[in-house]
Amino acid sequence: MHKQDSKFRLNFNYLSLLAFLFAIPIGLLGGLIGLGGAEFRLPVIAGILNYPVRQAVPINLAVSLITIAASLAIRSSTVSFAPAVHFLPAILATIAGAIVTAFFGPALSGKLSNEQLERVVLVLLVTIGMALIVEGFLPQQLPALIPASVSLWILSGILFGLAIGLVSSLLGVAGGEIIIPTFLFAYGADIKTAGTISLLISLPTVIVGVLKYQSLGGFSDRAAISRTIAPMGIGSIIGAIVGGLSIGLISPAILKILLGIILNVSAFKVFHKTRFQVKRDK
Repeated sequence: MHKQDSKFRLNFNYLSLLAFLFAIPIGLLGGLIGLGGAEFRLPVIAGILNYPVRQAVPINLAVSLITIAASLAIRSSTVSFAPAVHFLPAILATIAGAIVTAFFGPALSGKLSNEQLERVVLVLLVTIGMALIVEGFLPQQLPALIPASVSLWILSGILFGLAIGLVSSLLGVAGGEIIIPTFLFAYGADIKTAGTISLLISLPTVIVGVLKYQSLGGFSDRAAISRTIAPMGIGSIIGAIVGGLSIGLISPAILKILLGIILNVSAFKVFHKTRFQVKRDK
């Protein structure tokens, strides 16, 4: 029994260390391009840390919540939130739409088989990876695609929010990889303001998702909180701070292209392999 306990503690500490170490560079790269890095954490949680995808998603969402809260606290002391007020109708509408699908998303994922959920996750991650690559080739400032009409902003915000909340709840991400380009290109926000808006929208969206997963038993494995969520949260915060302080050292456009390629390769490798193993075991 003593040997088993020692082996468990060793394995527990090893996984915690891995979670912490992988979270730092992911948070750093996310900080450099203005994202939380959750889309890159998911393949690590499901692949390297070997969590089933159904458990990996709520774990990723909980780490996203820690990262968003820390990023908002840091940003509030360095960046003015005043420019975001101009986009308030679109922000509130996007939050409203995102909260709806963030609430129903976890229940929807529960109706999918493990293989179906893995397929959905793979498609969404590859789509995000391709979007990062495309965005890397686009200019950082374009004329707004949607006219500055309150009614149009509210309608489009709700529609964008529905998509953002669904992706957030199914992948356990904050949604910045969708929110930032949406406000850049659809509403004409500058990159700094879009980053602030992303955090403001992500916080209530992720809170609703975490609470919903909690009610569905997504955090029933209490050991996962101390073994994975806590060390990944700490590592993500450290990485995000270093990344934020290092902005300008590397071109964000080049980083997005490289990270988009990495995300596509890692997502396909992790989730294609998982599905293959499930079929073989059957």
